[in-house]
Amino acid sequence: MIYVVMGVSGCGKTTLGAFLSHKLGWPLHEGDDFHPVENVEKMSRGEPLTDQDRLPWLLKLHDIIQREMSSGRNAIVVCSALRRLYRQVLLLGSKALTSSEPGSVATCSLPGVWFLFLYGTYDMIHTRMVARRGHFMQPDLLRSQFEVLEPPAPEENAILLDIRRSTDDICREIQEHLRQLS
Repeated sequence: MIYVVMGVSGCGKTTLGAFLSHKLGWPLHEGDDFHPVENVEKMSRGEPLTDQDRLPWLLKLHDIIQREMSSGRNAIVVCSALRRLYRQVLLLGSKALTSSEPGSVATCSLPGVWFLFLYGTYDMIHTRMVARRGHFMQPDLLRSQFEVLEPPAPEENAILLDIRRSTDDICREIQEHLRQLS
């Protein structure tokens, strides 16, 4: 099982990913650790990333997902995965880009890979981002993330998780999901 914790910056992806990793004993792959230096510098300057900036990063995360799946290990991957195309790249790698119409890839999900979509209001998440310290993602970029965001469709193996709930409550829901699948 691979859980991809997704959502806009500041929604709590890293917090939930670390919490789940500890609770479940699964390895955590923090997507921010795989951004090229150029992406981090760009976001630090308050410049939004383009699809071209994100593609090599998404392909690295696809490789991690594939490696974990092929080894039979469970894992947690933290990645914004804001657009459907990005989620398809995470699942299918460069094959997601060779379709005649990007984003229209027939495969919307893979068995054993679930997206945990953390969602909340712009105001709530912006308040969180302003309060946090030491992160390269500037609060001014949140608007651009909401503009790009394409919430996952039901066929994408997604669980929608409202961030107004506590991390404990969200984790219990995910653990119940795991119980139902076994």
